[in-house]
Amino acid sequence: MERDESGRTSSRKFSTVAKSFALVVLGAGATAGGQALNALVQPSDSTPVAEAFWDSGFLGRESQAQPESAPAGASQGVSLAMAPAMSNPNAIADIVRQVGPSVVRIDAARTVQTNLPPMLQDPFFRQFFGDNLPAPRSEQVRRGVGSGFITSADGQIITNAHVVAGADQVNVTLKDGRTFTGRVMGADSVTDIAVIKIEASDLPTVSVSNSDQIQPGEWAIAIGNPLGLDSTVTAGIISATGRTSREIGVPDKRVDFIQTDAAINPGNSGGPLLNLRGEVIGVNTAIIQGAQGIGFAIPMNTVQRISAQLIETGQVEHAYLGIQMVTLSAETKANINNSPNRPFTVADESGVLIVRVVPNSPAAQGGLREGDVIVAVAGQPVSDSAAVQQAVERSRVGQDLAITLRRGGREQTIAVRPGNVPTR
Repeated sequence: MERDESGRTSSRKFSTVAKSFALVVLGAGATAGGQALNALVQPSDSTPVAEAFWDSGFLGRESQAQPESAPAGASQGVSLAMAPAMSNPNAIADIVRQVGPSVVRIDAARTVQTNLPPMLQDPFFRQFFGDNLPAPRSEQVRRGVGSGFITSADGQIITNAHVVAGADQVNVTLKDGRTFTGRVMGADSVTDIAVIKIEASDLPTVSVSNSDQIQPGEWAIAIGNPLGLDSTVTAGIISATGRTSREIGVPDKRVDFIQTDAAINPGNSGGPLLNLRGEVIGVNTAIIQGAQGIGFAIPMNTVQRISAQLIETGQVEHAYLGIQMVTLSAETKANINNSPNRPFTVADESGVLIVRVVPNSPAAQGGLREGDVIVAVAGQPVSDSAAVQQAVERSRVGQDLAITLRRGGREQTIAVRPGNVPTR
């Protein structure tokens, strides 16, 4: 879930503020965002946004860039966290024995069509190569490994959507060695959550915790199959909570991530992040490419909400307005009004400014305009764009949502009916 970061550093220019605009329509952010920025001012700050590396679960694809070698003595993906101070020195081992049987390996395979370059498909050129060239069009099977965990004794398993995306075949292997064919009950690319079902009974299940209650500095344990190494355990701490999708470089997602320094690698995707009570607090999902000790997990409260919908209907609806916005402050107001390319003048120093309304979106159809300043959603005051996004996410697709705003110095309330977030 995106949020703007305006107002965090007093010395920032408007070009930096413009990069912080938050878009409620996630999944179409690249197009809408770029147009809105150009409408205001061309950014001059070239500071890159962090890029998250997503383990797609499939091998045989183009190789991902690897981080440069670290200096001698540097940690290579090993958590430097000290052992937790506790009366039981084997607490983590006890947790692993308790939860390990509920963690599974997921092998996914998909068939892709491959084509030769157009030149080599030409009979004139192919005559020089004889039988050394494959057929102009052929099929290739790509395989990959991910992780998951069992949530019901009859075989419901949670993993990441990108682990099973496009898979023709999904095999699930339990810690005791048994293998089952998995059926994808549903997958949501917006939150990267999927639910798999295997035909089994009396399976060991995990316990879950309220992820809203976790705090930075608490201990965290990750279990999964990184790089195909089954049943790997790593430990560290919760480094931060509420990391936005924008901050970690995946603006098409709607998740506030948990950040941890417990080692997470490709293949860990879909595995559980645990607390010291052995409860699942998140689903391990992504790492920052080229960084060490920076991993991200989807909070379990989000996972439970999404997985419940996937189990019930096989799909998830995400309320969507179609606006791009920025949190106002005195600095933001001054930066916008001092820009020669401004599309409007800002009179307010608080509230959430609508920078762009996506054409034909629910916001456009409901009467929202560029330059409107949102002060409340569903009767609840909002002070930043994150609060607006959260209120929209809590709303229902197709049901009126009251947006209170200031326009031309006057306050008014407009009913907007959110739609379902567009898919690419």
